Amino acid sequence: MTQATTAHSAPAAATAYNMDVIRKFVVAAMFWGVVGFCAGDFIAWQLAYPLLNLDLEWTTFGRLRPVHTSAVIFAFGGNILIGSSLYIVQRTCRAGLWGGNVTGNIIFWGYQAFIVMAALSYVLGYTQGQEYAEPEWPVDLFLTVVWVVYLAAFVGTVIRRQEEHIYVANWFLLAFIVVVAMLHLGNGLAVPVSFLGMKSYSLYAGVQSAMIQWWYGHNAVGFFLTAGFLGMMYYFMPKRAGRPVYSYRLSIVHFWALIFLYIWAGPHHLHYTSLPDWTQTLGMTMSVILWMPSWGGMINGMMTLSGAWDKLRTDPVMRFLVTSVAFYGMSTFEGPMMSIKAVNSLSHFTDWTVGHVHSGALGWVAFVSFGAMYYLIPVLWGRKSLYSMRLVSYHFWIATIGIVLYISAMWVSGIMQGLMWRAYNELGFLQYSFVETVEAMHPYYVIRATGGLLFVIGSLIMAWNMYRTIKGDIREETPYEMPELSPAPSSVRR
Repeated sequence: MTQATTAHSAPAAATAYNMDVIRKFVVAAMFWGVVGFCAGDFIAWQLAYPLLNLDLEWTTFGRLRPVHTSAVIFAFGGNILIGSSLYIVQRTCRAGLWGGNVTGNIIFWGYQAFIVMAALSYVLGYTQGQEYAEPEWPVDLFLTVVWVVYLAAFVGTVIRRQEEHIYVANWFLLAFIVVVAMLHLGNGLAVPVSFLGMKSYSLYAGVQSAMIQWWYGHNAVGFFLTAGFLGMMYYFMPKRAGRPVYSYRLSIVHFWALIFLYIWAGPHHLHYTSLPDWTQTLGMTMSVILWMPSWGGMINGMMTLSGAWDKLRTDPVMRFLVTSVAFYGMSTFEGPMMSIKAVNSLSHFTDWTVGHVHSGALGWVAFVSFGAMYYLIPVLWGRKSLYSMRLVSYHFWIATIGIVLYISAMWVSGIMQGLMWRAYNELGFLQYSFVETVEAMHPYYVIRATGGLLFVIGSLIMAWNMYRTIKGDIREETPYEMPELSPAPSSVRR
């Protein structure tokens, strides 16, 4: 294996890596993951049974929904992204973290404080009222400071590297850090009413506000939930498989094509609106083209297992990583398809979009995160292995069944919604009232919430496995692999 194709070269014996801050990020990711998944499943049950809104302003769907999305994206996803990026950059650069414990602790504790402040602002109703319920301006400013320290630590570690080559995972991770900073600043521009109050007014209004929000929203998907986690995939897939990246050249093409195309795709969320038609068409065109580099990355990840496919039978952690790449491929085909105006006219505003988002969020983002965390936990705490590989397998199958229930219910209900909304009777009137379409969703909402419950159970199994591994416990169990097939009896062979 050449230096360019391995996940990292052997570290120099004298190199001192900062692992303490990464341990904190992994524990925080597990905690916030359980919180976010539980919040998501609760609001799913609220949709199925509205009485669960409890007639309290703090527990309504409208306030808990941004708590859920921010908890799973920025708290769970953000913690494992930041933690794994600081692990990857140190290992692949053979250099300790720039700033050491000082910058590490500023990043960690600052980011946790931001998460708590954002959650409280959502529940108490202090947001900028945009599509993604941006926290008010003091919280935004606080995060900006923390993010600058994070960028400095990452870039500083790359600059002081002992390895001449910059591994491709770092390219994706640096793009994630830089573009997310740009998105945060651009979308959060607002004028405070007073320096002692929380209220502010956005600089954008009307169609400009819609354009900026979806420039932010889709590129948050593109660079936070895609580029960052691709950096994780390009490190942990080869490491767990014990194989080089299938094509390092393809990974570079994948990087530059993804970076150039993704930034233009946001307008496909605004088809059939007052946004100029050429802008809508540009977003659709870039989205369709984006399918090709996305699948280039998916193929690169899958083919990394060439010669190591047997690990899917013996290593359930590898199953998480491979399945995540499969969901990445599926989601990055479905997304461009849904951006086509003819398809979008059926899918937009329906539960089909919800199913699409969660096939990517649960199948791709959460599964690659679980795989990375299962890899990191024994390494960070110096254990020979995880407490139980069988629990990893139980987690995989329970969570996978949950995802299938969730996205299947949303696909079916979403397409049914779209068809019901556009159905006309022989007199040219709408065939169904809106309330009738809502009533028709009830069984699918129950199935969705049940699938979410299975996903929550899987995450609790993982939390228990993680706790016992950190304690240093090892569960006595037979090796996790399929039993050897014994020869058939001679009578059968005859």
